Amino acid sequence: MVVIGAGIVGSAIARELAGHHLSVALVEARDDVGDGTSKANTAILHTGFDATPGTLESRLVRRGYHLLSAYAQATGIPVEHTGALLVAWNDEELAALPALQEKAARNGYDQCGLIGADEVYTRVPSLGAGALGGLTVPGESIICTWTTNLALATDARRRGVPVLLNHAVTAVSVEAETTTVTTTGGTLRARWVVNAAGLGADRVDALFGHDRFTVTPRRGELLVFDKLARPLTDRILLPVPTSRGKGVLISPTIYGNIMLGPTSQDLTDRTATGTTEDGFAFLLEKGERLMPRLLTEEVTASYAGLRAAIDHGDYLIEPTPGRRYLLVGGIRSTGLTAGLAIAEHVRDLLEEAGLGLTPRTDLPPPPVMPNLGEATVRPYQDADRIAADPAYGKVVCFCERVTSGEIRDAFATPLPARNLEGLRRRTRAMNGRCQGFFCGAAVHQYLTEHGCAGSPDARPGPR
Repeated sequence: MVVIGAGIVGSAIARELAGHHLSVALVEARDDVGDGTSKANTAILHTGFDATPGTLESRLVRRGYHLLSAYAQATGIPVEHTGALLVAWNDEELAALPALQEKAARNGYDQCGLIGADEVYTRVPSLGAGALGGLTVPGESIICTWTTNLALATDARRRGVPVLLNHAVTAVSVEAETTTVTTTGGTLRARWVVNAAGLGADRVDALFGHDRFTVTPRRGELLVFDKLARPLTDRILLPVPTSRGKGVLISPTIYGNIMLGPTSQDLTDRTATGTTEDGFAFLLEKGERLMPRLLTEEVTASYAGLRAAIDHGDYLIEPTPGRRYLLVGGIRSTGLTAGLAIAEHVRDLLEEAGLGLTPRTDLPPPPVMPNLGEATVRPYQDADRIAADPAYGKVVCFCERVTSGEIRDAFATPLPARNLEGLRRRTRAMNGRCQGFFCGAAVHQYLTEHGCAGSPDARPGPR
């Protein structure tokens, strides 16, 4: 069994399948897990309240919300149960709120509540003037997307899955009993292939003889404000959604910042993750209306991510039993929440298609992940941990309070950091307000000692 794509969805699928007596390999074109769409999103654990009722996406997001919540608790993935508030700024949006509440109920979520303008400002006094009302969504939460991806891929690796990085798929050959998958890192032979390649899913699909969808990379740019801005809101502030997406939001992050975004721009270049002057101008204009006080705070970072938009109204998860192939395409930003449920669905489809699945009884416990969140105790605050290992008391990155012990640990895991960006996602080092000006030399030394690529002068990637 070959699973293509080591983002959140592909890693979850590999982990799930490795819970059975199967030989599974996870192949990834990039040099780290979670280095594509999965690394750069709004990092919200969704209830699925605003999904289209009756769709596969709605069902899997609803199921995934509970699965990921439990998995996060078991593995230490940081989560903050902040709740969310949809804010109506005009009469049309205000009139849409009851329908959104009813839509949430049809999606199995009955905890939304309508509130008036006075209550909106009681809950979020820093909002700009002109809000007319709101819809509360108490179950929405913020999560660490980096740690989620790394936990799932590490779990798969601990279950025996080789994680083959720098293995871009270039060709496939379907034979009578096996499929040969040719990659830039070598050739693999498999009984079944699962395509969870994200932005490249349509191209892999074409290798299997299909022409059923095209991925349009949709760029979303975001601004990250300094931690001093965090008191401005303790919950996710959502716009009333439109057909193009959920619009521009303001959200806390589990790292203690405030985030504004994303934009939504359809492109043709699947590598265009650079930020733009127009994107910044758009976000600043939106921010000025939504929360003027936010714009008086310093911007710590900006980034852009690409979402795999397709001309299909739902997740596109379809097996082709005759070719022992299963497509997992069109997984939007909700894939962060739905990943574990998508993996269950893939497992069931494969079993229905004739793949024999016998659950294993010898699975290792799930990994315990490093805590990157501010809501619970970090290593530099843990006196007992520091007493047992003084490396956790030696701060290297003072902006993010990252210790020598954490950086050391990032190189000593089943899926170690391989470069600067991988180290950022595993520790938060160099992600703070100075962007590595102070700690860059020390971090570079750690990378050099472990034979990793990267430079403290490199442009920071999506965070």
